[in-house]
Amino acid sequence: MNLKTSFDGMTFENPLMPAAGPLNGDLEKLQYLVEEGCGGIVTKTISVAAPQIPKPCIYGDNQFIMNSELWSEHSYQTWLDDFLPKFHKTKDRPLIVSLGYSKEDMEFLVPKVDQYADAFEISTHYVGTDLSQIQETVRAIRRNTRKPIYMKISPHIPNPEGFAKAIKEAGANGVVAINSLGPTMKIDLDKRASIYNNDKGFVWTSGPAIKPIALATVYKIKQAEPELTVIGVGGIATADDVLEFLLAGASAVQMLSAALLRGKNLYSKIIADLPKALEKHGFHSIEEVIQTNLTKDVVYKQSTPVLIEEKCTKCRLCERICPYFAIEFKDKIIFDSDKCFECGLCIAKCPTKAIRFE
Repeated sequence: MNLKTSFDGMTFENPLMPAAGPLNGDLEKLQYLVEEGCGGIVTKTISVAAPQIPKPCIYGDNQFIMNSELWSEHSYQTWLDDFLPKFHKTKDRPLIVSLGYSKEDMEFLVPKVDQYADAFEISTHYVGTDLSQIQETVRAIRRNTRKPIYMKISPHIPNPEGFAKAIKEAGANGVVAINSLGPTMKIDLDKRASIYNNDKGFVWTSGPAIKPIALATVYKIKQAEPELTVIGVGGIATADDVLEFLLAGASAVQMLSAALLRGKNLYSKIIADLPKALEKHGFHSIEEVIQTNLTKDVVYKQSTPVLIEEKCTKCRLCERICPYFAIEFKDKIIFDSDKCFECGLCIAKCPTKAIRFE
């Protein structure tokens, strides 16, 4: 099964990369991600100023990570003198260098880092929502490199389509969508305090919980600006998630938070699972997924759901959650067609897939 994806003059043996964060913050971590088999490598975001990072700074729940971590704790000089030259000597796959944040930072950093990067990812997390300012940042980068430039969009940008158009006009090659969601908050009731937070009381949220937002943003951008490359990030935890992002319009994907929640070897597991996922869903290659148009047919009338009795365990979850009081248990699950709104919640939530539309 062919897992390769190619764009902007780069070829990736598979579409999975790490997202910028704590798992790619030094040479040892970059080399670990190579060993895990990632198709390309992304660095932690390098900036000019030293970050002031509160401790603790990373909270994990079942479906999300909250963090108040900032950019790389290592100076740009350490990256230039140590991590990047040593990694470059043995590099056998594309390296995307993540940088932040201002136009002035880019004019300083890009010329110094250019020799080591195959492409640049630029975080706009702390730049604001002024698209003209973001355009000026892109132009400053383009004056200093011929390498591909991918601008990472934060969820607080109100108009992803406008963002995409603006950066394309300024000379960027694509978008990384999306950055962490926020500001968000974690509260400890007993301490009467926000925790894991910055000095304003906030954290940023990422992981599987933000996947629906990330998918929609990828799709919006690709529909609006099909010539732009989109790298999908935000909520990936399985091989099926990878394929969903590719169907939405991404050419490759990044993952970080799920590896913090489920184990750092999740990269190699997803890559190993990709051929099986492709086969299960009727694809023959990653490129075929990327080239497939996503349909969005809308149906306004369904049938009343039906029960597949041999699959039903009589857990009665469907009865408890039905918002229209249309499900009742009488020796078996019964659907009231007069009350049923055909909303599909029972089908989505049934743990044994024992309910379907006729």
